Amino acid sequence: MHKAKYSIPCPLRPCLYLPNYDPRRVCLNPFPDIDFGKHRRTVGVYTAGALFAFANWLFLDACILSAHAKAPWGQPDTPPPVHVTFVDWIPGIFSILGFLIINLIDKDRIRGEDTFGDSRAVWRARLFLFLGFAAMAGGLAGSVTVLILKYVMPDHAEQFKYYGYANVGQNVSLMFSVITLWMAQSASSEYEYNLTL
Repeated sequence: MHKAKYSIPCPLRPCLYLPNYDPRRVCLNPFPDIDFGKHRRTVGVYTAGALFAFANWLFLDACILSAHAKAPWGQPDTPPPVHVTFVDWIPGIFSILGFLIINLIDKDRIRGEDTFGDSRAVWRARLFLFLGFAAMAGGLAGSVTVLILKYVMPDHAEQFKYYGYANVGQNVSLMFSVITLWMAQSASSEYEYNLTL
């Protein structure tokens, strides 16, 4: 199918024209196209897996440190003022739930390229994609809230603030992981061939 190309004035700078503008695009500026050669899909999947593992390892490290926490430095008789509790787990649970929702969606349904089946499938796929990203954004916002309210405002020692930093780091890494995996799954595979008759 031939794409219609237009030159239109840029809304940010009217004196500039955008060459090769496709009116079906959602974003004005396209995402960067990073070329890893024929193995770019594999590189993206492994990078996303590494980010996912790092995210959960970071929070698990904070949980283990919290379980074995000692008294603050210089105060040997004082018990640890704070521990990782279930409140700290909730943002990560929401982010992982959003991660699963986003990656279970068929990418062709979102683009509207699949012509068979239910006509409302594109709408439902986009709704689930929105819910997945909303769950991830809620997890990230929740982790920042827990960091501020539980660790920063009571002015705990830096060794205890690490629990909150690890929680935020987990959610940020999960978000980068889902974006990397999305881009990798959208890339063409090294086994795809373009055949013309």
